[in-house]
Amino acid sequence: MAARRTTAGQRRVSTVVRGPMSVRPRPGSFDRVQIKTFPGRVAAAVLALEVLAVTCFAFAWRPLDLWIYVLGGRAVGDDATLYTQQQAEHWFTYPPFAAILFDPLSALPFLGVRVAWELACVAALAWVIVVAGRLAGRQLPVVPLLAAALILEPVWHTLFLGQVNLFLLALILTDVWLVSRGRCGGFLIGAAAAIKLTPAIFIVFLLLGRRYRAAAIASSTFVACGLVAYLAAPAASRLYWSGLFRDTTRVGASYIGNQSPFGALNRLLDMHVGSWYLAIPLFFGLGGLLVARAYLRRGDWLTAAVATGVTGLLVSPISWTHHWIWVVPALLVLLLRGAHRWAALGFLVYALAPMWFTPHDGGPGEYGPHGLITLIANSYLLAGVAFLGYLGWTLRSDTSLAGRVPASSASSGSSTVEKVPAAL
Repeated sequence: MAARRTTAGQRRVSTVVRGPMSVRPRPGSFDRVQIKTFPGRVAAAVLALEVLAVTCFAFAWRPLDLWIYVLGGRAVGDDATLYTQQQAEHWFTYPPFAAILFDPLSALPFLGVRVAWELACVAALAWVIVVAGRLAGRQLPVVPLLAAALILEPVWHTLFLGQVNLFLLALILTDVWLVSRGRCGGFLIGAAAAIKLTPAIFIVFLLLGRRYRAAAIASSTFVACGLVAYLAAPAASRLYWSGLFRDTTRVGASYIGNQSPFGALNRLLDMHVGSWYLAIPLFFGLGGLLVARAYLRRGDWLTAAVATGVTGLLVSPISWTHHWIWVVPALLVLLLRGAHRWAALGFLVYALAPMWFTPHDGGPGEYGPHGLITLIANSYLLAGVAFLGYLGWTLRSDTSLAGRVPASSASSGSSTVEKVPAAL
């Protein structure tokens, strides 16, 4: 519910319903940009051109990963074939449950599938911005933010490949928003983890946020999806869960596109990474989750969720550049916290994607230490570490996107109303 009023010499204000994890307005924060203003019209025009470009691309190009999804959906009917034979000269690396979900797509004309898929990805990205704003207690300017987000390499690379990343991000943040308001949640996180394993870190996130029921629901959903897949494809399920899920040799872990610590060390050490590496994800996992826990205690669910998402990228052995779509809510966190310069720098890094300007053809220039080139080649990884470091550093002050509310309010799910300045 919202009400607005305008009086002479006063700024227009809007009332925003605050849920159990309330938010205080911060100086310099932004809210809605009116489409009727010149900047709003420019943003709308840019977004329209981008959506048109996405649509034309979908008509003209066959996204590789989406095609693999469709072929995987076909292959799951032959059970073990899903993992014993390549699809479009690539291995299907998702859990069997994902292939079952993709199965209906294989019965549809692929042209229609890819157009609908690409436009749905854009819609999912728009929803990510909306739900991030709700977690922060803001009505964010969706049109300009969406237009800017589509410029980022992880986003357009996701669209180029027809990846599932944006849908998973939308599922996760929606579930986080639900549980932050004391509502029943966990189903979406469990389903996301059943489609792609890395979202499973958010089950730990729910435990850290003391949402034990939601964590149990997420875990049960994940297991239930696995059982459904086992009933439909038992041989494929046995193959996957007996070891294929941790097999990084099928995807080329040392390729420059893998912006995880495992990928970086494989390139730096010329693929001589031993069992000692387990200490690296444990270090990042513990550090990142401690940061997330600290923000959860402050009621700042958005920052905590983004910290957990970035931590998942650092823990996973495979974090392709298109997996780094967590940059979208991460940049929103920086903007809402008033860190505009850091947000601008992060935007440049993820828009320019400088690692693609370094050697990545499998030659000697891609492996071993090369000074500044090595740093540029791992720019996403370093930016992610820097982001978590920034969040940890700012814990020294008592600033947070979310204000504190009594425990009774949080448990009951009651709401209060707070006025937030709106754009003139």
